Amino acid sequence: MREGKIIFILLITGIFLLAQGIPVTARGAGQKEMTPQEQQVLKWRKERDAFFKNHQRSPLLPQDKRHFKGLKYYPFDPQYVLSGQIERFIFHINNPKYYATFLTNKGTNKRYIRYGKLHFQLGGKEYDIEIYKSILSDMLFIPFKDNTNGKETYEGGRYIDAEILSGYKMVLDFNIAYHPSCAYNDKFVCVLPPKENILDTEIRAGEKF
Repeated sequence: MREGKIIFILLITGIFLLAQGIPVTARGAGQKEMTPQEQQVLKWRKERDAFFKNHQRSPLLPQDKRHFKGLKYYPFDPQYVLSGQIERFIFHINNPKYYATFLTNKGTNKRYIRYGKLHFQLGGKEYDIEIYKSILSDMLFIPFKDNTNGKETYEGGRYIDAEILSGYKMVLDFNIAYHPSCAYNDKFVCVLPPKENILDTEIRAGEKF
């Protein structure tokens, strides 16, 4: 009888929450509602998993796709969502500093435009990271390394893509840091992060092994 009474109370509670338009799980014990940023990150991860599973340009081999259950990620952590003003680099196209030339895992070079730098705080310490832009795209590209490389993440570093926001601001969200394709298939050509973007800290966010 007591079990039946408990189930009845839980059922009524669930109906009450649904009537208010609130998912039952959103207000369960020890659970919080997801922020818009967390929802965006989880959506991005779901799309990335789908790309690995189904897309013809996936770095996975056909036999690996059949057993693929999804990539591994650190739990979402809001402390790794950072925003700020970009310190713009204004170089003339004839200036040797206009382009950044990255070495790749194959020993070749690839060029990006030096766009600027972002200063941020993490764990009470000051850091900065250089930001680049593809010659053919307006998306920002941030390759970086940190102290998780070779242990929990790919030894060659990870990448973040970001948008240029109004007023030359940006959001640097390490929760969407991802491994280059060569981390899963060495046939792919991937740029190696420059020394300017080697962070002397553990970035325990984003994609991991």
